[in-house]
Amino acid sequence: MTLDIRGSIKNTKLSTNPYVVFEELISNAIDSYLIRRSRDPQAPDMQIEIDVTFIPAGLDENQEDMIISCQDNGCGLGEEQLKAFLTKDTSYKDDLSIPGIGQCKGAGRIQYFHHFAELILESTYQDGDTFIDRKLHYLEPQKQIEAENFTSTPTNKATTGTRVTLKQLKPLVHTKIMRSEELSALFSASDLKKNVLVTFLQRLIGLDSRLGEFSIIFSSQHWSKEPQHSSLKRNDLPSVTSVKTVTAEEYNPTTNERVAEPQEIKISHYKLDTKHYDLPKNSIALCAKSSPVKDITSRYLRSKTEQNNPVGNHHHIVLIESSYLDQRVNEQRDDFDCIPAEFIPDDMFSPDGISYAAIYDAIDPVIQEMVTPADWKKETVLSLVSNQFGISEDMLKDTSTRIVYGDTPLAVAERVLKKYQERVIEETAEIMTLKDEITKSEPDSVDFREKVNELSWKYTASLKNIDMANLSQLIVRRAAVVQILDLACRKRLAIQKINSEAKRKDERIIHSIFFPMRKDSSDVTDHDIWLLSEEYHYYDYIASDLPLSKLKWDNGNKIFSEDIDQQLQKVLDKRSNENSSKRPDIAIFSKEGSVIIVEFKAPGVQMDEHIGDLQEYAYLLNANSGGKLKKFYGYLIGDTVNTLRLGGWTKFPTGNGWFQSNALIDPENNTKLGETYFEILHFEDVIDRAKKRIGVYQDKLNLKLDFQDSDY
Repeated sequence: MTLDIRGSIKNTKLSTNPYVVFEELISNAIDSYLIRRSRDPQAPDMQIEIDVTFIPAGLDENQEDMIISCQDNGCGLGEEQLKAFLTKDTSYKDDLSIPGIGQCKGAGRIQYFHHFAELILESTYQDGDTFIDRKLHYLEPQKQIEAENFTSTPTNKATTGTRVTLKQLKPLVHTKIMRSEELSALFSASDLKKNVLVTFLQRLIGLDSRLGEFSIIFSSQHWSKEPQHSSLKRNDLPSVTSVKTVTAEEYNPTTNERVAEPQEIKISHYKLDTKHYDLPKNSIALCAKSSPVKDITSRYLRSKTEQNNPVGNHHHIVLIESSYLDQRVNEQRDDFDCIPAEFIPDDMFSPDGISYAAIYDAIDPVIQEMVTPADWKKETVLSLVSNQFGISEDMLKDTSTRIVYGDTPLAVAERVLKKYQERVIEETAEIMTLKDEITKSEPDSVDFREKVNELSWKYTASLKNIDMANLSQLIVRRAAVVQILDLACRKRLAIQKINSEAKRKDERIIHSIFFPMRKDSSDVTDHDIWLLSEEYHYYDYIASDLPLSKLKWDNGNKIFSEDIDQQLQKVLDKRSNENSSKRPDIAIFSKEGSVIIVEFKAPGVQMDEHIGDLQEYAYLLNANSGGKLKKFYGYLIGDTVNTLRLGGWTKFPTGNGWFQSNALIDPENNTKLGETYFEILHFEDVIDRAKKRIGVYQDKLNLKLDFQDSDY
């Protein structure tokens, strides 16, 4: 019998758990005691002593090393135990049939050799009526341990037990696993007790009376500090608050068929009153064989503050157990093997069994109910998701997306849109497959029409998914733009809060909300001219505060050509030259010969003093286009007007606006040049119209948008 140390280290990975050595020592001590108790029901109560001595690392007292010692009153290292110790992949404990002893491969003790360069094992076991002391001293660079390395001598002791001492912590472990933290801060007696309480809670409670009135005593000593002592006893264990059992099932998202056997999962919840339990953090973990393996606390308590502090005056320990997890725990017991993040259809490399996604789908609602603070409201997050991203409650239901404690609006929106994106990708692939099949079909066959029908339904379904996400985003964006315009018109944007000496630029700000200044539609595609009218969004050309000589159609041709009637040439040229420096704030053109002219006036500016601007622009644009532009729609928009100067204008039945419709007549020769329709609007009317337009879509999408006015 030989234990190959170098081979075992090479084939067993270093655990990422900094407490793994302590956990293996205590776990083995519990197993040893259970073996003794099975042989002798009258055995004394279990007692384990953990001693940690911190010593200077070499001559430098700024660095620490430590010596760990674990003493138990178990069965000792008898012949059977010695064989198991010297066998890497042992099945010794599997065959004992003793309740509470976990199955193992004997890989745990390899962590001793990963972490420390020296091991001293001192044990007393009983052989018949004789007690025997058995000892081993291992020191690197020794390559292997054989039975001959142990010494065995009869003793006068009348009790059994084992002491394991580990010395010379390896620098690589200190740097890589303990992240060079101060060892005395990580492994003090009080910290060890708290870690053992969480780690062994489920196992110790499950063993019930089989350990008797046990005690696990912790001691730590430092060369420059006072010693610490602490203990964990049976009456220190809390009672379980609740136990829930759920079933995790995996379904193929394409066929909706179950792809693996359902797995039963037990969730044990412990609420620990902070008055009696001083724990460093909350703990939610996937377990294997009654011990935490994979910490998932951050899934439910998102911030470090929430994780490390009580929730509702209680620390929470939530332990998730399943035989499925037991079977898949890795050798290092710090993660699980062969559990995919999610099921992927037709993935030949996908392992057999359920995914983490299926596990979380089953346990999330239960755990969220256990650890969510009473003052948390899902409705608050839902409102923010709707306002900020246009994600409606119907979309959440459609994608089976839950809002959980700790969720940010961004995280919820990302989950919803990812699911829609995945649907669109899958459906697009199916559509392409159907298209290929259609091209191969015979038009006079029944199969052809079935494929056409299937394609139409698939395409319709995909449009629903695409449009739901896109339309929701569009409506929320437009609602935000309306809110910004409203604030700008009331001079309540942060940029408008200036001192009295600075030049105000209110008109420029309002202008830029509708369309960026000194740009045209060849430069800008993302604008908000729909605020005036939805149809204007789709005109052929839009220009904002640009000289008329610069305006071109999308094919590069200039809007205003020199091909005009010779008899009007002199008059049109004269009129054009006199007004060459004037240009409308926004001009929108259609190739059919219509123009929309928009003039903004800053808040407080009298609009009635600029009524003639619209008429003048109409003449100017008509002249410069050689008479090709004939229909002129003009908007004069502001917030101040003297109604006594609005002769010839008609008031709208609702709102504060006025309109006027006339022929555009050349004042010199009375020739009809075109037609005009002008409106004088208050900003509040434009805002009200825009709100009503997007309101229709909000109602259909069930988006409850409520943009609040900001403080000013």
